[in-house]
Amino acid sequence: MWIADNWKDYEVIDCSEGEKLERWGSYTLLRPDPQVIWQTPKTDKHWRQLNAHYHRSSKGGGEWEFFDLPKQWDIHYEALTFRLKPFSFKHTGLFPEQAVNWDWFSEKIRAAARPVRVLNLFAYTGGATLAAAAAGASVTHVDASKGMVTWAKENAAASGLEDAPIRWIVDDCVKFVEREIRRGKVYDAIIMDPPSFGRGPKGEIWKLEEAIYPLLLTCSKVLCSQPLFFLLNAYTTGLQPAVLSYLLSTALASYGGRVDAQEIGLRVSSNGLVLPCGASGRWECL
Repeated sequence: MWIADNWKDYEVIDCSEGEKLERWGSYTLLRPDPQVIWQTPKTDKHWRQLNAHYHRSSKGGGEWEFFDLPKQWDIHYEALTFRLKPFSFKHTGLFPEQAVNWDWFSEKIRAAARPVRVLNLFAYTGGATLAAAAAGASVTHVDASKGMVTWAKENAAASGLEDAPIRWIVDDCVKFVEREIRRGKVYDAIIMDPPSFGRGPKGEIWKLEEAIYPLLLTCSKVLCSQPLFFLLNAYTTGLQPAVLSYLLSTALASYGGRVDAQEIGLRVSSNGLVLPCGASGRWECL
């Protein structure tokens, strides 16, 4: 398992009965987590000193209950700054477990000894974009949500990266890659964090299990002749690390290289155990 162990502004304090207790900077949040199927004693004082609690509804979705939480606040990861705010479906605008991947590809970008062009698809609020740009890459950041791209730009400005070589694109990721193929554009690396399920502007249904392999094949056509890496993240239960490894190995077979895939996770402060948070597959050149 790959564990995001280098955070100072974030921690999973404890988890029990379907919820995880987290510290985001100076604030304590309690949010649901379907992986937490155990029941352990809630002895830590923070269980009773919450700044906000997201309550899941039995009918689907849920809502926040606020006690003492600002509408927006900042946390830091090394030189990066992220503007957080609670919004629909329990999220804060950041997936801290992804820091373990930021560290991995940042090292590869710095060691490449050549200009590195990164394509970040389903790029959300820009955690991977900022990490890649801070490591020296030029990044094309693509997300279908204008609001998410605006948020990512705010994070870039807060991190002192407003003048970094980042191209901000609001577009459907699949259609964008298809256009890049027609334009003859190529990239040295691709980062991909696709959703498990979604709907397009015309009601098109996106199911990751059905769409991911065709998308990988399409993306392979915008890689340069000697790519640096390809990172695929998945939070879908059926896409276990072995599946990600098989997908990348077959879709990128013509490039050779090496594939590894693992669960990613966060250390729980109260007991030293690791909370699983999805899986990642990494292809890299040899």
